[in-house]
Amino acid sequence: MSPLRITVAGASGRMGRTLIRALAESEDLRLAFALERSGHPQVGQDAGNLAGLPPMQVLLSDDAAAAINASDAVLDFTAPAASVALAELAARSRCVHVIGTTGYSDNDLARVQAAAQNAVIVKSGNMSLGVNLLAALVREAAKALPNYDIEILEMHHRMKVDAPSGTALLLGEAAAQGRSVAFEQHRLRGRDGNTGVRADGAIGFASLRGGTVVGDHLVTLAGPFERIELVHRAEDRMIFARGALAAARWGQGKKPGLYSMADVLGL
Repeated sequence: MSPLRITVAGASGRMGRTLIRALAESEDLRLAFALERSGHPQVGQDAGNLAGLPPMQVLLSDDAAAAINASDAVLDFTAPAASVALAELAARSRCVHVIGTTGYSDNDLARVQAAAQNAVIVKSGNMSLGVNLLAALVREAAKALPNYDIEILEMHHRMKVDAPSGTALLLGEAAAQGRSVAFEQHRLRGRDGNTGVRADGAIGFASLRGGTVVGDHLVTLAGPFERIELVHRAEDRMIFARGALAAARWGQGKKPGLYSMADVLGL
């Protein structure tokens, strides 16, 4: 059986290079296209060289339509506008679209959901097995301890532009699901100044940025005279890349729809 043909979007970025290295280690997947935005200075360079590997004879391209039309899956850790455009292309070609991009607006999400009517889209704020298991634990803890205060602290490298992280939001949504409440109605976006006492049922967030931190997440459930703390620390981006590859495999032959890593992992 021929390897699945994979497009990596944002191929020159941190995650793009990590995805290329993960594909180089895979026997059932191969890098078919490496995408970057039009005008990017590295368009035309060999994707393998950019990822610190020997040449792979795949040059960075800005022709997204051609790449999607000739691929079985696209791995996308880019930016919301780029991800929305790729989702719409995937819907036309029935290419599996794996999205690790975060920071979407409500309009962006609506367009991705519309594209999922005609494409298999696997979207997650985090692709790692550990984080998705953590989300399941948070869901159960929030359900078991309905009156405990929930706070989510995340830290990432200094170049990350959106906050809270997609993973933090995923964990907050899991907590809300555990309590059968609407996440947006209980989400506490931030604190500054005299904020008053903590609202009952709020799901609070705090974001730290600095250095080269790949991703740390701490979920605290604080009750009378005790705290439960659930922690995940990412040590290498390869955990996200391997999850994305698993999602690309899983999506082959599935019915169009918007799926999550919980679907991929059967959680």
